[in-house]
Amino acid sequence: MRRPRDYDAEMKLLAEKAKALQDRKLRELGQLVTATGADALGADVLAGVLVAAVATTDMLQREEWRTAGAAFFLRGKLATSAAKDTPRRAKAPSSAQPAAGTEGAG
Repeated sequence: MRRPRDYDAEMKLLAEKAKALQDRKLRELGQLVTATGADALGADVLAGVLVAAVATTDMLQREEWRTAGAAFFLRGKLATSAAKDTPRRAKAPSSAQPAAGTEGAG
């Protein structure tokens, strides 16, 4: 026999997930503001810029902003991956010569 669904528990779980997603979104927005340097702006200036961005209907302007934003994230990813690749590249010559590594170990 099937157990009845506990709708209250499911709704509570969904509400907790929605709150967690909202908290994550807010935290990531804060990180974005800090990463772009926009935290140096006053809250009123930042709010005004965001209000103007939302209010604009100029699709060319939005596309320019989108392109600039994509470039910002790409630079961040490239810088992060370059920092991660640097140790690998530094180790590559020693691992490319296994005979030298074998002699040094023995």
